[in-house]
Parts: sequence; C-alpha cells; structure tokens
Amino acid sequence: MIHPKDHLDGLNDRQIEAALHLEGPLLIVAGAGAGKTKTITHRIVNLIKNGVAPEKILAVTFTNKAAKEMRERIMSAMGAENLLEWGLSQAGGPRGSAPRARGDSDRTREGFSAPFVSTFHSLGVYIIKENARLLGLTKYFTILDEGDTTTLIKNILKDLGIDPKMYDPRKIKNIISREKGKFVHLTDYAEQENGTLGKIVAQVWNLYEKQKTKENSLDFDDLLLKATKLLKENEEIRKIYQEKWEYIHVDEYQDTNEVQYLMSKLLSEKNRNICVVGDADQNIYSWRGANLKNILSFEKDYPNAKIILLEQNYRSTQNILEAANEIIKKNKYRPDKNLFTKNKTGEKIGLYEALDETDEAEFVATKVLEIMDKGSAFSEIAVLYRANFQSRALEEAMLRYNIPYQVLGVKFFERKEIKDTLAYLRAALNPDSLSDIKRIINFPTRGIGKVTLAKIFANDKENLPTKVKIKVNNFYETLEEIRREIKILKTSEVIKFVVKKSGIEQELASGTEEDRERLENIKELATLALKYDNLTEGAGVEKLLEDASLASDQDSLIERGTKKELVNAVKLMTVHASKGLEFKGVFITGLEDGLFPHERQNEVEGQDMEEERRLFYVALTRAKEKLFLSFANFRTIFGSRQINTPSEFISDIPADLLEREGEAKGIKTIYI
Repeated sequence: MIHPKDHLDGLNDRQIEAALHLEGPLLIVAGAGAGKTKTITHRIVNLIKNGVAPEKILAVTFTNKAAKEMRERIMSAMGAENLLEWGLSQAGGPRGSAPRARGDSDRTREGFSAPFVSTFHSLGVYIIKENARLLGLTKYFTILDEGDTTTLIKNILKDLGIDPKMYDPRKIKNIISREKGKFVHLTDYAEQENGTLGKIVAQVWNLYEKQKTKENSLDFDDLLLKATKLLKENEEIRKIYQEKWEYIHVDEYQDTNEVQYLMSKLLSEKNRNICVVGDADQNIYSWRGANLKNILSFEKDYPNAKIILLEQNYRSTQNILEAANEIIKKNKYRPDKNLFTKNKTGEKIGLYEALDETDEAEFVATKVLEIMDKGSAFSEIAVLYRANFQSRALEEAMLRYNIPYQVLGVKFFERKEIKDTLAYLRAALNPDSLSDIKRIINFPTRGIGKVTLAKIFANDKENLPTKVKIKVNNFYETLEEIRREIKILKTSEVIKFVVKKSGIEQELASGTEEDRERLENIKELATLALKYDNLTEGAGVEKLLEDASLASDQDSLIERGTKKELVNAVKLMTVHASKGLEFKGVFITGLEDGLFPHERQNEVEGQDMEEERRLFYVALTRAKEKLFLSFANFRTIFGSRQINTPSEFISDIPADLLEREGEAKGIKTIYI
C-alpha cells in the first residue's frame, strides 16, 4: 500500500483513514463543510495508485455542479500524481473503438483513462443509450423536461374530457414522479388505487406512457427507472456494468430515493466495493422521494461496512457552527455527531425584527451595501428564503438600491427562444418527437394551423391542400437539412445554421427590442456550444441536448459564455436550492412560525418538523463568516396580511450567539 505521506498531505486523520480504505463497503458520514469532496477525490486517487484502473471507478452525485467539481478535482489530482500517463500505460491504451464523446465518460481524451464521474440522471442516460434497442428506443430519444411533461399531461387530461383546472396537471405529474421514484410500476399503482384521483392518475399515466413511446421520449424519472429496471431484470447487462465499474462512490447518499438506492446496490452487489458519503442532518428532499433510511440502514445492508465520521468543519466560524449544532441536536432521527472547527470564533449572528416584508428587504439591501463597503464582492453574498414568493420584495429592494442580483432557479435553458432552438435540433434527430414538432412547426410563422397539425400527426399529409402541403414539406426538408449538418458541422456552427435556416434570426432581428434580446440569448447559446465543438459527428449536439435537459437550478449560477455581468451579483434562492453551496455572508429571511418552519399538513410523528429543522441547519451552514437572521411581524401572503410570531428556531439558538440589528421602521404594535 502507498504510504499516506506520498499523496495525502493536507487531510486530517479521519479523511486519511477514509482515503486509505481500499476494499469493502465504506460509509463516510460527512458533516457540512467537512471536506467530503476532497476526501472522495483522494480516495479515488489512492485506489489508482494502488493498482485500480481508473476506468474501473464510478462516482455518482446529484447535481451537474457537484459532478463537474469532483471531475475537475480528480483530474487535477491525477495530473499532479502523473496518473494520466499511468492510466494509459496500465490500462494498455485505448481499448476497442475510439473513446465515447461524452463530458462525463471514462475517457477524457483519446489515450487517457479516467474515472466515470456523473450525476444519477446522466448515468441513467449513459446506460439507456448503450442499450436503447433493448428498451425499444432509438439512440436519439428525447428527454422531456418538467415543462414538457406538464404540457403533455395537460393535453391528455383535455383529450379525456377532464378539466385541468379541477385536476392540476402538475399535481398529477408529481404523483406519477413520486411513484416512479419508489420503483412502483403503473400496473401496481392501478391495482392499489380506488379513489377518484387515483383512478384519474392511473388513466393519465397509462396514456402518458403510450404517448412517450410513440414520440421516442423519456422523462427524468424514466432515466433512472428504465436503467435500474434493466439492471435488475437483465443479468447479462447487470454483469457488464458490475465488471465495468468495480469501485462505486455515491455522494449525498441521504438524498437517494428507492430507485437510486437500488441502482447503487445492483451495480455494487458483485464486488461490494461501495463507498457512500452523506449526512443524515442534511436530508431535505423527502418530498422528492429521498429516503433517510437508506443512509441510516447502510450497516444493515452491508454488515461488514466500515464507518468513518468527518466532524471537522473547514467552512464556518465557531459561532455559526455552535448555532447549527444547537439546532440539529433536537432531532431524534440522526446518528450522534457534533461539528467542530479550528476556525476563528467570528462575529455574532445578526438578528433583525422587521415590521413587514418591505422593511425586511430594505434591511437586507442596506446591509449588503455595508458588507460591500468592507471589501466583499456581491457574489460572496446569498439571500435565502423558504418559499419562492418571498423573492418579490427582495428583488424590489435590490432594484431600488441598484444592487446586481441573480435569482437562482431562472434557468437559461427554460427561456422560450432557447427551447425553440433546441427543439429544432431534437426534432431533426428524432422526427417522432411530436412535442417538438408541435412547438416549432409554426415558429417562425408558416401559416400551419391546428387542423393541419392534426392531419400531420394522423399521418394524413397527402390529403392536405397543395399550398399547405408545400409548406409542411419545406418544414420537414429543413429538419432533414439540419440533421445532415449536425453530422458535419461543429456544435456552435450547427446552432448558427439552425437560427438562419429556420428563419428565427430574421423573425427576431426585425421584431421588438424584446425580440432582439431573445436573439442575443440564442447567440449566447452558440457561445456556450463552443465547449462541445471538439466532439465530432453529431456527438456534440447530442451532449448539448442532454446537458440542457438535465440542467439543474444551480447550473444557472455557472458562468455562461460572454454574459459575465451576472457572475458578480447577490444570489437570491430558496434554502433547498442553496444545498452544496457556500458564501461569505448569508441572510436567512422569513423566520416566522408557519413560514420557516413551514406549516405542513399530515405531519407524521414529527418527521416533517425534523426535516424543517434539517433545512434550517443546511441554511446556517452555508455561511462562512457572517450570518443574518430576520423575521417580519406582518407579511402579506396570497393577498392577506398576516400577523406573525418569530420562528421557534430563533429561540433555539443560544442568546449569547445573537446580536440585534437596528430597529424596524414604522410603529410596532404588540398583540396579546
């Protein structure tokens, strides 16, 4: 075994212990800011230094941002240890055909071996594409985003004669998604549900699956479900991937749902070299299906597992950590741990009692300017809130004080003009994607109406009027031409070709100021596409479409092309969206009973309250140096002005850690 001093400098004793563990199951319980990514990176490097071929290693996480960071750290560490060349010599050079053109593949460039680092969804795409025929798909299947899925379900409801206002398509989508996440299949769900809503969901679900099959498309949940189902039911396929990846790493294990849990278990069951990293105190996604029992039961699943606790925090000051420890220790469903740090004591936590949401936002804005005067950058500051509606007052205050800000969650790929451009690419590669055809066949305007579209979808093009038939044929010829160019041109050049050939450029350039801004956004898409230009024969477009479909909220924080003005901006986001991020200064707003902790219905044995407490713990531990808490005596919610009491979380923090910030504007009234 390689001696730790050779390549593990900078790690603490627990981190070194985790990095040196080579064989068998390993659970790393890593508290917030405890250096888990650093630990995983060094463990992977240590495996390679001890003779494991890099391409035998798989690392899976949840967000593109986390996967990108982990991939870059691993490649940097491998480069520092001359392991890129090692990978080439030990693995015998490239095997078989040329490396797959994928950003998260196990080949960084031809001849250099690397671990496969990916999100769960990207891993699902990888497995599905390699086995598309077995699943009745073509290679160029379409990945439906949340908006596409909701629209499809809404149309199905209308076809069934069901009013979408009575039965919300988003609610039905969420029910289907939750069931898929629990590895429940349509037939099982239909047999179990007897209520009116359950029967409608089963009916819609059935037609929804048929429509996706017809369009050669999958939704987000299918990417996990179909890949896992294939691994579970096809022993031959399962063995291929078990032999491909002998060492499995799963980050944020506390956030895995039933399908992700099963996928990890199936991939690792032969070699049992599975390393999972997580923190029960940061499980905040039960509403998405994340199951806390997966991490709490790891020792039961793997009786010989080694457990290592990472409790040293490298991010926050002592005062912030002490507050976080006091908050989370009230929860019962957690393994006992206590974060500590060698960082400075730091400033006390600021607490502001606002009159209302306007006063609260005013406080945040003026305090941001104070922080700026002390030498911080706007980008080092985040304002967190429990619910999206809270951002309105905060945005208005930022505008009043001329503070640059960015609302996390406004995705670049969700802009209409971007979706339209990408729809041309998807429709060119997958002509069966009726959703994409419907979206673009009359954009720019071609005089093709709903009746014509219905005939096209019914394969009745021959009976169209001659003039209309010419227009339709021209549209499909445009798609065919785009398809040919995809195979020849670089990805960025394909975007430019699509915009010109489709008529989008002419349409937007001659339109309003808003239209011209949309054209600028499409040009930004071409700039972004430059990073895919090294992938040939259409692989770059394929990867761009995949990345666009799987983009998360946090990806909107990543600097894109030429639009750098948003980089140095205060970040506004929900606490959920802040997971995995850190900032020099953090504001946690809206700390009122009923808002944070959020008022939930059907609370089960206090578990919902425990999740709210975990959510507050996550919010606290985003801060490195300065933390501000605020609440409002009055807040207007859904048009109704409410009187609030402060969140119980505030009183849970020791008084000696808090300091009052100013006085609320206006007259304060005390109600008894």
